[in-house]
Amino acid sequence: MNADTDHITRTGRPEEQDRVASADASRFATVLQVVPALGGSGGVERGTVEIASAVTAAGGRAIVASAGGAMVHELARHGAEHVELPVHSKNPVVMWNNIARLRELIRSEQIDIVHARSRAPAWSALYAAKACRVPFVTTFHGTYSRGNWFKRAYNSVMTKGERVICISDFIAGHVRRYYGVPIDRIRVIHRGVDLMRFDQANISAERVIALANEWRVADGRPVVMLPGRLTRWKGQTVFIEAIAKLARKDILCLLVGSDQGRDDYRAELEASVVRHGLGEVVRVVDHCNDMPAAYMLTDVVVSASTDPEAFGRVIAEAQALGRPVIATDHGGAKETVVENQTGWLVPPGDADALAETMGRVLALSAEERNQLSKRAIAQVRERFSKDAMCRLTLEVYNEALAARTGS
Repeated sequence: MNADTDHITRTGRPEEQDRVASADASRFATVLQVVPALGGSGGVERGTVEIASAVTAAGGRAIVASAGGAMVHELARHGAEHVELPVHSKNPVVMWNNIARLRELIRSEQIDIVHARSRAPAWSALYAAKACRVPFVTTFHGTYSRGNWFKRAYNSVMTKGERVICISDFIAGHVRRYYGVPIDRIRVIHRGVDLMRFDQANISAERVIALANEWRVADGRPVVMLPGRLTRWKGQTVFIEAIAKLARKDILCLLVGSDQGRDDYRAELEASVVRHGLGEVVRVVDHCNDMPAAYMLTDVVVSASTDPEAFGRVIAEAQALGRPVIATDHGGAKETVVENQTGWLVPPGDADALAETMGRVLALSAEERNQLSKRAIAQVRERFSKDAMCRLTLEVYNEALAARTGS
């Protein structure tokens, strides 16, 4: 980040007035992000760390309140701070007590802006921010279940930010349609891809070879991959059916993702592989710690989600590495895939269309793949970079602070 142009400023606090006045300078803001936990590598957790890093890089102070987890050490590595609080809890008593905990944190650490990224902690953060009269911003990360009145009311806290960040145009439309949020409070900021991490030049052949050996991928065998946790709406059953319809034994198809305790669903997928006679073609592998190498190992990356993806990080990451992608024609994928230019879209749940499209993509010539790769990489760099996401988020912080101060 450019500290000269992307900083977040405010005047000194009362106890600092003399020091700040003598320095004739304003100081950078302190931003508190509130998330349930930092235990995984999902979009909420990753985005939290990336924005914390951007705040510190811009000269501000970044604090994250969560129940903790494996990614806490990454915050420290970026110069951010972590405060462990039970904000993951949906227990009404704990949520009520979290208001006082967050209110004390805001006051003791002199927080300038509060950014909530998930529903349970957002309820506590909302009332704490109101009590302390600091700006409150939310990020709407998904469509969330709206099965009944209570669910809709519970979800509505994500619309109560003075600015509501939506991670795609699809989510922005959802927020307006179902929650009536006025357009002047919505800011669309697409999820960002780390262009250093997902850059062909930064992925060594040794990393790709090591993964190929681990997954027993034979040289010259085309690889089709569907990354994503093993859960039904990610479309693994549709993918297996499409592979069966494709009727090719010379390819290797990988389902890459943790079952996260869904043992029955994993067993169902493995039984489907056997039933379709695909034991030598389809493999279910666990979570991968080197996804850039996994994409580089792959000839076609598929997202077969039967429900709309809020954004679709997998497809954006794969395109950043120039891989051919196939996604379902709804949700965020409609924004990240340019049909026949950077990838292909197929109707959700349509195994026949998915099989036919996979066949066409596998048959692309080297020159066609090369041209597709250039277009895909250019689009991600132009529209979906992590730097752009961070810059636009800091602009939202500045906007919310300016609206409060009138400056």
